[in-house]
Amino acid sequence: MTSFEEFRTTSHELLIELDAATTKMMMLVSAKEVSGPFWDDATQRHLEAMDAWHTFLGVSPDATAPPSAN
Repeated sequence: MTSFEEFRTTSHELLIELDAATTKMMMLVSAKEVSGPFWDDATQRHLEAMDAWHTFLGVSPDATAPPSAN
């Protein structure tokens, strides 16, 4: 990142997509459509938005995984 403005702009774009992906999933939950192709598309979009956000922040995938039940 070359500047705070670039960081702010990119993070804003990524957060808009993450918010839209989350909203779509919540709409499907409200409509009781939590399976099938629309749900699969929505969960994939959300996963990709989260991955993009984590990549931007430099968060490792292991840092966001739930603790193992060992």
